[in-house]
Amino acid sequence: MNSTQTLIPATLIPGDGIGPEITEATLVALDAIGAPFQWDRQLAGMAGVTSCGDPLPPACLDSIRQTRLALKGPLETPVGGGYRSSNVRLREEFKLYANLRPACTMIPGGRYENIDLVLVRENNEGLYMGYEHFIPIDGDPHAVGMSTGINTRQGCRRIINFAFDYAIRKERKKVTVVHKANIMKALTGIFLETARQIYDEKYKGLLDFEEIIVDACAMKLVMNPWQFDVLVTTNLFGDILSDEIAGLIGGLGMAPGANIGEHAAIFEAVHGSAPDITGKGIANPIALMLAAALMLDHVGRADLGDRLRQAIDATLNIDKVRTGDLGGTASTKQFTAALLQRIHAA
Repeated sequence: MNSTQTLIPATLIPGDGIGPEITEATLVALDAIGAPFQWDRQLAGMAGVTSCGDPLPPACLDSIRQTRLALKGPLETPVGGGYRSSNVRLREEFKLYANLRPACTMIPGGRYENIDLVLVRENNEGLYMGYEHFIPIDGDPHAVGMSTGINTRQGCRRIINFAFDYAIRKERKKVTVVHKANIMKALTGIFLETARQIYDEKYKGLLDFEEIIVDACAMKLVMNPWQFDVLVTTNLFGDILSDEIAGLIGGLGMAPGANIGEHAAIFEAVHGSAPDITGKGIANPIALMLAAALMLDHVGRADLGDRLRQAIDATLNIDKVRTGDLGGTASTKQFTAALLQRIHAA
């Protein structure tokens, strides 16, 4: 790192499961390219529960309030019970309304070639937020399960404007709004209606706009993903479709995510904590590294973000060093070592 470079305070949450392993690999890569971050390490998720009985400790939240910037490993969320998702709580706490999930082919020769898609997901509303309860009947405490989804006009306008502005800034050609307004006429109807209004008011003639029902979108992503460019959708649909899109480029090990709000941004790997391979040293760190590259873009250091992406590309495709999920045999440390050689050789 250049000694005259201004350091940028940032919160670092290594996370659970394979989180600490891929976080350390990412930090080594960031140090090698001279990334200007000054890290404040914090715990969250199961590590937070183990350390201080809280999946989102006050110290972690206070750190993000101060830095307004974080890099986060995967956090474990109990299935079917226990505490609420720390990821969802972070998005709520810091009003991180936009979830940006780009997907680009990095290894040619797979089932799909030349994928270059961006999914923009509304992050704070919809069915995903967990406004749920059970109704007991005849001694069965879980006889009826109910969930409430809420989309607001303000929330719809905010995410749709974000998607259009992102598309124009990145010189994209088309935005597709994904909905289920044929059935969920209020909950996703407001989303589609708002998208049409905003396009007509501000963006008509600047780029193409189309709308598609979510189930048709899921099919067309498999049959012909190249027809899409930027997709924008509601919370739950975005969660599902972004994993499908990750499957087009080799899996979640290649999928970064950015959670962006007006006053804070948190960058993460899309995948989970992978307890089945924790401690085995075989985790793919690329998703978190690509998230760190998005973080560099966000703070105005796209030059460093591009340098990291180029080094990853060369390691995968020139050196042919790949982890097991990508058909290779490299361990996390072996991949990271090969990546460092590429960075230093550049």
